[in-house]
Amino acid sequence: MNKPSDRNIKAIDPDDIGYNETTNEHFSSVLETRVSRRNMLRGGVATAVSAMFGSVGLAACGGSNDTAAPISTTPVVTTPVEKLLGFTAVAKSLADVVVVPAGYTATAIYALGDPLTAATPAYKNDGTDTDFENRAGDHHDGMEWFGLSADGKPSASSVERGLLGVNHEATTDQTRSSFFIHANGGTSTLPRPAVEVDKETALHGVSFVEVRKTGSKWEYVKDSSFNRRFTCLTDMELSGPVRGNALAVTKYSGNGQKTRGTLNNCGTGKTPWNSFLTGEENWAGYFTRGAADDAARASDKSVVALKRYGSSQGGNSRHGWETGGTDDKYARWNISKLGTSANGSDDYRNEMNGMGYIVEMDAYDKTKLAKKRTALGRFAHESAAFGKPVAGKPLAVYMGDDSRNEYIYKFVSTANWDAADATSSNVLATGDKYLDSGKLFVAQFSADGSGKWVELSMSNPLIANFATYKFADQADICVNARLAADAVGATKMDRPEWCSTNPANGEIYYSLTNNSNRNVDPTGSSQLVPDSANPRAYTDMKGTTAQNGNPNGHILRMKEGADGSAALVFTWDVYLFAAEASADAGKINLSSLTNDQDMSSPDGLAFSPATGICWIQTDDGAYTDVTNCMMLAGLPGQVGDGAKVTLSYPKKEGGTLDVSTYVGKKPTADTLKRFLVGPVACELTGIAETPDGKALFVNIQHPGETTAMANIADPSKYTSQWPSNAGYGAGKRPRSATIVITKNDGGRIGS
Repeated sequence: MNKPSDRNIKAIDPDDIGYNETTNEHFSSVLETRVSRRNMLRGGVATAVSAMFGSVGLAACGGSNDTAAPISTTPVVTTPVEKLLGFTAVAKSLADVVVVPAGYTATAIYALGDPLTAATPAYKNDGTDTDFENRAGDHHDGMEWFGLSADGKPSASSVERGLLGVNHEATTDQTRSSFFIHANGGTSTLPRPAVEVDKETALHGVSFVEVRKTGSKWEYVKDSSFNRRFTCLTDMELSGPVRGNALAVTKYSGNGQKTRGTLNNCGTGKTPWNSFLTGEENWAGYFTRGAADDAARASDKSVVALKRYGSSQGGNSRHGWETGGTDDKYARWNISKLGTSANGSDDYRNEMNGMGYIVEMDAYDKTKLAKKRTALGRFAHESAAFGKPVAGKPLAVYMGDDSRNEYIYKFVSTANWDAADATSSNVLATGDKYLDSGKLFVAQFSADGSGKWVELSMSNPLIANFATYKFADQADICVNARLAADAVGATKMDRPEWCSTNPANGEIYYSLTNNSNRNVDPTGSSQLVPDSANPRAYTDMKGTTAQNGNPNGHILRMKEGADGSAALVFTWDVYLFAAEASADAGKINLSSLTNDQDMSSPDGLAFSPATGICWIQTDDGAYTDVTNCMMLAGLPGQVGDGAKVTLSYPKKEGGTLDVSTYVGKKPTADTLKRFLVGPVACELTGIAETPDGKALFVNIQHPGETTAMANIADPSKYTSQWPSNAGYGAGKRPRSATIVITKNDGGRIGS
């Protein structure tokens, strides 16, 4: 349920969920200078991330005598130099189309409802379709490419045939009902009809779909034997410390080793051994607890944990799925203590402990169950990014918790990387090796541009002696990672979204999308003063509506210390501050973004392995009176290539709050520009490409979500009719979809 302080930001981004109201030490009280930033960052130079094809021939000059060298009449054949970001920037747009640069083509190839078996009927897109377990799910989100050879074997080099692993995060809903997929918009009152609930649960999860290029045309393969869906009800294994733990015992899994389904899947990741990772994000709101549940639990420590993750007794669930009937598949959404058992084996009081993880899947093998990698912690996961693997060294996985005031995490494997595992024939067994045993860390950012990783384990006395919650073991720490991070005083961030590793130098980038809770003069426990890593608090006007806090967001980057992935210290700066071009350059537009670069609420973030381009996608509501959401292409430098900036904020009681931060080198027209603008009310999300960088797959999520449910019968009142208005599919109801972008001359995307 929204708090009064949430009202402004909810109009900006309905996914801006925050529960962290703990009193961890803020940046203003962190020692100003602990380590000399100059010494830590000395010697760095920006890395050029550009490529040259072929060579340029030069004619020789004459010698020192007076006789001229003969002039060759043979033409010099040269190969053109590829210039990354050589395209003309796309202008901001409010049109209901996908806009890409001149010389590029964007084509929808896989949309909500598309059949995944030969027997599944074509999608009518009028709300009468069924059998969504065998169709594309809704809200296409994070995405990864898995190559296929001509004979259907895994291939690291295939560029014309492959599988896309696609997250299906949620459904477009108003007051519970997912209205575009029901004929009359659905039922928003309780109880919800079972037929509607069954549609909605099947629309969530993940799909694997085969795509092929024939000639110059890409399309998905309807009858591929590789096509597969995971939904909210698919059987899955718990793996790692939580497997078999008392916190995982439910009526469905009395031994605590399994759970059902994956939920609210947002960002993705790809392991060095070629498996798919998906992050479970805003899952807590799908569950409900009765008004007397705190008392039923005798106010034990589980109540503390539930409330820390946003589950208060008596609160409504997001869709009311628990009211679909008496069947167990509906009952599992009510996590009240209803049974008499001591361990929870006769009800679903522990059911929510099975959600909130990074989940690993084998893209190629339909016989394998997915595994929830619990050692990586439980929170509102976005993507999972690996540091560069080094033989004989542990692997690191970087993650963010996407809620206001939450944290940045790292997992370091116990096992050292063996390069032979890159071609493993059993990827989930390899995942057992690297992802089930290791150390979980949370980040603390210092005001001098340094930082440290703090281990979350029972060996840390701050955790062992935490007064708010008594941890039992490492499984308890993993299930309640937020509470463990509270205990050690981790730095509260402005909604850590996707993260990605720069292949040029191994630095890790995090998109911090926005935060309505930054305030120079806090008025409640959920509000924070600006700090060095989250330094802005300002008012951004959208028409006559004031948007406060950090409504536009920023992108932070980190450089690990000398020990690489296993380092306990790092340095950091802010690669980009998102802002309108016209905003105050001294206080808001600190990166001096131009009209070809300005943006708001960075979200999706990924580096191209082929070109090194940093793709930045937005999920915005703050700037949507000027432009639809977008995708930009950047060529970043490195941590420390910019300058220190101090922001001075006047305080109500007098005096100022001075906050210093570190701003990366300001982008130029050659290092950052807008590449794509999406249709009305969409989010740009999901980035995958073929190994040669010549086909880029991007997801368009929830176009037209601003349509009023009352207008479901009148397509002329839909705020978007994409992709049908681009010639894809039946009906006029807007659909989330995957597009493929190619360059008309056959070149690499972004050049």
